Amino acid sequence: MSLTNRRIAVLSPVAWRTPPRQYGAWETVAGNIAEGLVSRGWDVTLFATGDSVTRARLHAVVPRGYEEDSSIDPKVAEYLHISEAFEHAAEFDLIHSHYDFMALAFTRLVKTPVLTTIHGFSSPKIMPVYEKYRDGYFVSISDSDRAPGLNYLATVYNGIDLSLYPFQERGGDHLVFLGRIHPDKGVHLAIQAARLSGLPLLIAGIIQDRSYFREQVEPHLNETIRYIGPVDVAGKNELFARARALLHLNTIPERFGLVLAEANAAGVPVIAMDLGSCREVIQDGQTGFLVQSVDQAVEVLKRLGEIDRYACRQRVRQRFSVDTMVQAYERVYQTIFERQAAR
Repeated sequence: MSLTNRRIAVLSPVAWRTPPRQYGAWETVAGNIAEGLVSRGWDVTLFATGDSVTRARLHAVVPRGYEEDSSIDPKVAEYLHISEAFEHAAEFDLIHSHYDFMALAFTRLVKTPVLTTIHGFSSPKIMPVYEKYRDGYFVSISDSDRAPGLNYLATVYNGIDLSLYPFQERGGDHLVFLGRIHPDKGVHLAIQAARLSGLPLLIAGIIQDRSYFREQVEPHLNETIRYIGPVDVAGKNELFARARALLHLNTIPERFGLVLAEANAAGVPVIAMDLGSCREVIQDGQTGFLVQSVDQAVEVLKRLGEIDRYACRQRVRQRFSVDTMVQAYERVYQTIFERQAAR
C-alpha cells in the first residue's frame, strides 16, 4: 500500500471552529495539516466542529465551538467529540490527535496507532497522564518544549499558509501586539516598551484574563496605545501593514508562537523575549531580535533597519510553511507504519 493510500483521522479541538475565525492556534495547525495532506493525495477525515471548513471529509458531533456558543458545555462537547473519533478508529490507519492529554486515555482501547502532537503542557497537574501513556507516539512543536521520558519521534514545527499573509514591503510606524491578553504573553511589557520608545502600539487579541486586562492594560490605553479586540486573518494583515515590528515579550517559555511566523511571513520583524521556542522561530539579527528585558527591546527598535523583510518571509517559507510541516509529518507517519508492521 502506498503511503498516501493510508486513511488518516485528524482530531482537532472543538473550542473553536477549524480553522478558527480569530483565535485558535491548535485548530489552525490541525486544519493546516488536514488541508496539506489532502493536497498531497492523502485520504483524510477531519474530526472537528460541524461548522468547520475543510477539503477533507468532515466528521462532527459538536455543532459549534464551545468558546463561541455558551449553550455548549465544554466537557460534554470534548468527550462526545473524542469518543466519536475513537469509536471509528478501525476505519483509519492512523489517528493524528491534537487533543492534549484527554485523548490519550482512549489510545489503549483501540488497535489503530495514535500520534499526539503536543501543543504545550498547560500545567504540571496534567503530567501524570502523559507519564502513564509515555510509550505512545509523540511529536513536539519545538525542541524547547519537551518533557523527559516521552516517546518523541520528531520535532515538527507548526506550518502556516503563506498565501493568507501577503508580503508587506514597507510596513508602518506602529508597534503591534497580537495574542492572548494574558500575563504569560507580556502585554504589559509591550505597553512599557511602547511608552519608553514613544511609538504607538496596537494591541489585538482575545481577553483571556479579565482582571489582568482591567488592572495592567486598560489603565494605559489612550490615543497612542489602543486595544482593538480580537482580529481575523484580514485584521491581522491590516495590523501587519501598519507594523514597524511585532512585540512578543512573553513572560514564560514560548511553546512555538504561531504569530511570530505569521508576522515574519508578512515581512514584519519580531522582537521577542529569549524564552523557550522564540530562538527556534526567530533568527536573532536576521528576522528580528531576541531580548532579555524591556530596556533591550527598546534599544533594538533602533536597529530594525538591519532586518531584511524579504528574508523574514523566505525563512518562514523554508521552515514554517504548510508544505514543510506536512512533509515532516509524512516522515513521522512512515516511521509509525514501519514500527506497527514490525510488531
